[in-house]
Amino acid sequence: MRKFLLLSLIACAAKASAQTFNPVIPDMIADPSIVNLNGTYYCYATTDGYGGGLSLSGPAVVWKSKNLVDWSFEGKCFPATNGQLYWAPSKAVPSGGKYYLYPTLNTHIYVAVANKPEGPFRLVNGADTLKGPTAPKPLVYVDGPKGTKGIDAEVLVDDDGQAYMFWAQRGAAKLNKDMVSLDTAVHVIQTKRKGYSEGPIAFKRKGIYYYLYTLEGHENYKYAYGYSKTSPLGPYTYPENDIILATDTAAHIYGPGHGCVFNEPGTDNYYFAYLEFGIGSTNRQVWIDKLEFNPDGTIRPVKLTHRGVGKAGKGLNLAAGAKATASSAMTDLVVKPIALPSLRRTETYAPANATDNSNGTRWMAIAADTAAVFTLDLGGIKAINRTEAYFVRPTAGHAYLLEYSADSKTWHKYGGHTDARIQSPHIDRLAVKARYLRLSFLQGTPGLWEFKVY
Repeated sequence: MRKFLLLSLIACAAKASAQTFNPVIPDMIADPSIVNLNGTYYCYATTDGYGGGLSLSGPAVVWKSKNLVDWSFEGKCFPATNGQLYWAPSKAVPSGGKYYLYPTLNTHIYVAVANKPEGPFRLVNGADTLKGPTAPKPLVYVDGPKGTKGIDAEVLVDDDGQAYMFWAQRGAAKLNKDMVSLDTAVHVIQTKRKGYSEGPIAFKRKGIYYYLYTLEGHENYKYAYGYSKTSPLGPYTYPENDIILATDTAAHIYGPGHGCVFNEPGTDNYYFAYLEFGIGSTNRQVWIDKLEFNPDGTIRPVKLTHRGVGKAGKGLNLAAGAKATASSAMTDLVVKPIALPSLRRTETYAPANATDNSNGTRWMAIAADTAAVFTLDLGGIKAINRTEAYFVRPTAGHAYLLEYSADSKTWHKYGGHTDARIQSPHIDRLAVKARYLRLSFLQGTPGLWEFKVY
């Protein structure tokens, strides 16, 4: 019996510290558009997690990564979105030394431009507001031409430099050379499956153009596709097995929807980034899995995984599986099905969620805890050089005090700051020996996706 208990404890510890790479980003975001520019991956997305649906989506930021595992951002990237709805942006498209972005602002597609992929982006005429006489007109209105819907822009640049834009309800057109206006010849992609569709994806591989489009939504979100050897505008051929992304109830991965396809430059390694249902409504996260092809160029159904495409990076995380306590924790949330009665998901908010090496779980304090504290016990005196705090709702800003101790009685300052900074992660560096770390919230949502120690 004693041996059985020991093996069980070892197995639990191993499970707690084993790293998973889906979700890939420690925040609630959706509608990812990922592109590799000059050796860095940039993720443009809708900021979720603010409640109230898209009408209260968070501010625009650009997440960056060198390895598709370690993601970070610093500050807002788009002044014009202050107080205005920003969602479902395209990836940034380089042209003429500038970077063009096509986000949905309020309910229409606009054009923004920046000198760097991370911004700051300005509306194409330099304005920082959609209101007033200087505000530019949308590139595509929400009630788009020929029954299309002016949201969810996607851009494909062909080998000859010609750019094409795609948008919801199967809209498509050439972008003019100025990158800020559309050819008046608008096409409606004729797809095999009918019904409402958004989040279009278009890319080219080995001389074949691919067009991917969503079906349904919520837990039943899925992607179908067609391919063409003629033009990004079609005509497209639709294979018998055309649905390549759909809910996997056995793996408990639900509603893979609005995303993007990108590849590792110089290779044939392709990836599918997609939003996952999360806890419903606008509380979603981004996952990435491999996209693979058959010899004839058709796409294989994507295997949805918790493992993702990541590889361990920064070295041993001393906090992985360590004992975590907090001044309070929210009660569990049983997620209510919207479109799939078989949905089984409960979100927990225990302090241990911040040390489980997963971006898909989080610790959160109760709303009444106005002086929330998170404490970590490393199990013994450890040499510490750096900590990384991945806060819940990082785009709203955080201020905090971080302390260390050898005995949990005498505490010394390790790091933190008193001004609320919009970034993730918050990194503190100080070479000390300690067993305990204590993080006290001064401003911002009291919660952590992950707290890492190196």
